[in-house]
Amino acid sequence: MKKKNIKKEILDYIIIIIIVILIRTFIFTPIKVEQNSMNPTLENKDIMILNKLGYRINGLKRFDIVVIRHDNDYLIKRVIGLPNETLEYKDNTLYIDGKQVLETFNKKETQDFKLEDKIPNDNYFLMGDNRENSIDSRMFGVVKRQEILGKTKFILFPIKNFGYVK
Repeated sequence: MKKKNIKKEILDYIIIIIIVILIRTFIFTPIKVEQNSMNPTLENKDIMILNKLGYRINGLKRFDIVVIRHDNDYLIKRVIGLPNETLEYKDNTLYIDGKQVLETFNKKETQDFKLEDKIPNDNYFLMGDNRENSIDSRMFGVVKRQEILGKTKFILFPIKNFGYVK
């Protein structure tokens, strides 16, 4: 009888470990902010929850915060341009398809620039909020949907920043 109980208990732990690994691999995982490109919205060393599944179901919207892998680094950026849109910044103002779009989040000054072509289907234009100190789509181009690892908007640590990103 004891051997059966031990085997059952071991099996229970193995099942729990497998479930945790599956959740971490396919649904949620922690991610650490490793740069200042999202200041003042996010601070270096913030620990956030990366939702790997939600954006695949609900899609991506303008101003969502996403994570990509670029040159062996994880970059946290904001979605600025969506597929099949034209994009321009002029006088620190965002224009999508020639119409002004209000950015309600805290960002730093954006130098004037204009995309010459529409953003291709299934691609996104990403930028950091700290525009003067951000490696983003202005340097490496648009990002394919499948290159986006997930969406994030919840800070776990430090406790003073705990909660949803405003």
